[in-house]
Amino acid sequence: MRWSLFCRVVDNFGDAGFCLRLARELRARGESVELFIDDPRPLAWMQPGDLRILPWPSENEEPALGEVVIEAFGCELPPGVQIACARQAPLWINLEYLSAEAYVERCHGLPSPVMSGPARGCVKRFFYPGFSAATGGLLREAGLEAAWKAHSSAAWWREMGLPPLPGERQVSLFAYPHAPLPALLAALADAPTRLLVSPGLVLPAAPPNVRVCALPWLSQSAFDRLLWSCDLNLVRGEDSFVRAQWAGKPFLWHIYPQHDRAHLAKLDAFLALQGTSPAAWHAWNNPVTTDLQLASFFEPATRAKALAWRERLLSGPELVNTLLTWAAKQGGPTS
Repeated sequence: MRWSLFCRVVDNFGDAGFCLRLARELRARGESVELFIDDPRPLAWMQPGDLRILPWPSENEEPALGEVVIEAFGCELPPGVQIACARQAPLWINLEYLSAEAYVERCHGLPSPVMSGPARGCVKRFFYPGFSAATGGLLREAGLEAAWKAHSSAAWWREMGLPPLPGERQVSLFAYPHAPLPALLAALADAPTRLLVSPGLVLPAAPPNVRVCALPWLSQSAFDRLLWSCDLNLVRGEDSFVRAQWAGKPFLWHIYPQHDRAHLAKLDAFLALQGTSPAAWHAWNNPVTTDLQLASFFEPATRAKALAWRERLLSGPELVNTLLTWAAKQGGPTS
């Protein structure tokens, strides 16, 4: 099948990163794929390879669409694309954000009739990533497990020119600017620690025992290996949240904030599913936090729990497999 993916960037990297991984994996499995995106700049360092990347269509442009159209994360398609959907009748999928909340299982696969606008009378279908067999599952490329098992942290640090000091903890930091960074630095000062910081964050002066290392933007493959090589990963948004779980290492999620605080319900649903105490997670997601307790994240029991969680996810559905099977079963026009 031919797939037309549409992505409008909200969180600069999570949306684009997820859509790029999805497009690449569909192509790796023999599908024809094109990715329409309104801000392709992050893709340059994420490394799309020879994937077909197209600019966001103008208001009246009616592109020739694939048999499947994916409207990622509820981005609204331009009027011309909606007209094209009505005329060409692809399978139109509204691919939603990942969540562990109960509504995901209820809504996964449901029709969403278009009630107004140029595509009135068409039907979209909801497709939800998730953590159970009643959802679309998590994106996991076919070669991920073999690459993870073959990875050598020591070799990768040498390859990057970033050898750690003896006995030094390795912590990656990818967060939004409002994160409680002074509290983080204080929490890490209890033992020699290297804090590897993604671009875009300005940190206060580091205390003794904390060595700050500013990273360049990394390709998706290199970012995965960074997560595999660290003792604790602080990640943000959608894509890195999932990649931290595939890393099998302790992590904290800096969730994308919403003005109505709905993000905290999403965070709590995940923690309840994982069976994790919310204290440190809530503190990390509170901009005014002054006391961040992280010592337990470096304990063997927490590392073992992260690996057990990874094994649990490996036994669940994989998003691209689910999407391909589900799309083949849907068939037929959308109007």
